[in-house]
Amino acid sequence: MSLRSALLALALPIFIVLPGQAASEEDVQRLQLTGVCAFCDLSGADLQSAHLIGADLRGANLQGANLSGSNLEGADLTNANLAGANLSNTFLTNAVFQSANLNSADLSGSTLYFTDVTNASLENIDIAGAQVFGTPISIGGPYEDYEEETRQ
Repeated sequence: MSLRSALLALALPIFIVLPGQAASEEDVQRLQLTGVCAFCDLSGADLQSAHLIGADLRGANLQGANLSGSNLEGADLTNANLAGANLSNTFLTNAVFQSANLNSADLSGSTLYFTDVTNASLENIDIAGAQVFGTPISIGGPYEDYEEETRQ
């Protein structure tokens, strides 16, 4: 068996065990250099403590990405997929999450001041210890449910 065949035999199980969830290295570099990465594949990317102020991440796939401790002030994440993403201790003031998928995202300890979550999916998010102001996120379901309960 040649050295090349032996290396391939060793590497092949890694690709079988770790399918999908891999950010495009090109997309990660583009984001870090330009702050513009609309419709990029950043799934599972390690962007911990990244400075992404005003970044254009419209339609980006950030599913399972680690953005903990990052600064996303004023970033545009319209239609982005952040399902299962780690956004703990992240600065999200004036960020735009219109129609974004934030299901099961960890927002614990984050700062969300005037964050736009219009039509965003926010099921099972963790906002423990988060500072939320001027952002329509609450614990216990939609406000309409609360109004209906208080009338009864």
